[in-house]
Amino acid sequence: MRLRLLKATVALSLVGSSWFISSWLLGPARTGVPFAALRPGDRVVAAGRGGEPAAAAAAAGPGPGRGNGTLPPCPAEPPHLVGPLRVEFDWKRTMEDVRSESGRGLRTGGQYEPHDCVSEHKVAIVIPFRNRHEHLKHWLFYLHPILKRQQISYGIYVINQHGDGAFNRAKLLNVGFVEALKEFGYGCFVFSDVDLVPLNDRNLYRCYGEPRHLAVAMDKFGFDLPYKNYFGGVVSFSKDHYMKINGFSNSFWGWGAEDDDMLARINFRKMAVSRPDLQTGRYKMIRHGRDVHNEPNPHNPDKLHQTQWTMEKDGINTLTYTVKKVAKDPLYTFITVDIQSPR
Repeated sequence: MRLRLLKATVALSLVGSSWFISSWLLGPARTGVPFAALRPGDRVVAAGRGGEPAAAAAAAGPGPGRGNGTLPPCPAEPPHLVGPLRVEFDWKRTMEDVRSESGRGLRTGGQYEPHDCVSEHKVAIVIPFRNRHEHLKHWLFYLHPILKRQQISYGIYVINQHGDGAFNRAKLLNVGFVEALKEFGYGCFVFSDVDLVPLNDRNLYRCYGEPRHLAVAMDKFGFDLPYKNYFGGVVSFSKDHYMKINGFSNSFWGWGAEDDDMLARINFRKMAVSRPDLQTGRYKMIRHGRDVHNEPNPHNPDKLHQTQWTMEKDGINTLTYTVKKVAKDPLYTFITVDIQSPR
């Protein structure tokens, strides 16, 4: 059966000081087809911060994945992996220590590409963030060496929520998806909480033929899934898969249920989820108390009953936010954004 691909363009438009995502269809008159219905192969253009397409922005400045053309492809199985890791959180370690010990080979903004081969995996790693600088220090200390051994080309994007209103993890992840594409044409996105460090470097931070749940065995949950359909902590999506489900919902303020909504979106698009085994997918959590203004929201679980009907109009295609500041650290790109949080 012949499939007719919809040609689509996604543009970032600047209205006042706020970015918003708009989409439209070209070709035969078919209106009302959602952004999430796009298929792999459809054309997506994300504007750079100066208005240029992402491909042009990537060519104009540093970005992962552009080797010198003389290196061989990286092997399918990275040769320097060590397997299980010992992870200890040294609270005396400073960020300068981390820059010295884990920052070798990085470009400004936390970008990296292997020096001895060309990786086919161009990965943006996105962290939703607010007031977790101690956790970020530990995460960067362990993750940069792991990711280098995995021989992926990557960039680290920390999306910092401005202000002290209700936290919205899912919306920040959508922002990270859009902001990373302004810098480089990434094909893969890993969305990670800042308090989760893998205990096995064979748990590869890359994309697969379906959405991937990486954090399947946290110490917090006795190194097992807390429930069968859990999809939280650390996940990966190809760009095409993320577009197909219209990204995360933007409506989950406070703690809880946004990852369950995401799994429902995957199911409604008739995709499967892959996972590593419980040994490979082990994680250690940095212990902490409940964040202020990220209390459990009793209204969030009720929204799960509406996912099938709301996912086409709540996600990447309705995302609005304002970039307040972009800072380039040697270890990461720190983007502060106003996501119009309710008080």
